[in-house]
Amino acid sequence: MSLGKEIKKLRPFDSLEQEAMLNVLRTADVLAGEVADVFKPAGLSPTQYNVLRILRGAAPDGLPCGEVAGRMITRDPDVTRLLDRLEKRGLISRCREKKDRRVVCARITPGGMKLLEQLDPLVEAAHRKQLAHLGAAKLKQLVELLEAARERRTESQTKTPTEMEGSS
Repeated sequence: MSLGKEIKKLRPFDSLEQEAMLNVLRTADVLAGEVADVFKPAGLSPTQYNVLRILRGAAPDGLPCGEVAGRMITRDPDVTRLLDRLEKRGLISRCREKKDRRVVCARITPGGMKLLEQLDPLVEAAHRKQLAHLGAAKLKQLVELLEAARERRTESQTKTPTEMEGSS
């Protein structure tokens, strides 16, 4: 079903770019909601799950809290509170670095690892259920298109103001 019909839009979209962007947002919301249902029995939010995955990838050394925030899929304005909740549940630990006491490093605990091991097959099954019908070729194309859409943002972040004026 087209997005216009799905949201009962009466007039055409203002532009193809608008229609594409709203489709991305609507699709992300639907897919994220389905995956969030996998985390509910474990008492996790999608952002908490994301942090646990990041810290599992950085084990055993862990990461500074700011680095965790920079690697997250979706931005969370209060990463400290997010980490507080995970630490209170015993899923992560935090400690100040000996070399630089200003840096707080977060590490996944054995309990956090065990929870992820339980969730891994459920999350993988949810992703397959959501997207496997597209087939490998369309999934690769989708990944490439989404990466290309973000690439413009990445390029503009690395350009100086003078370079950006020249490309306008």
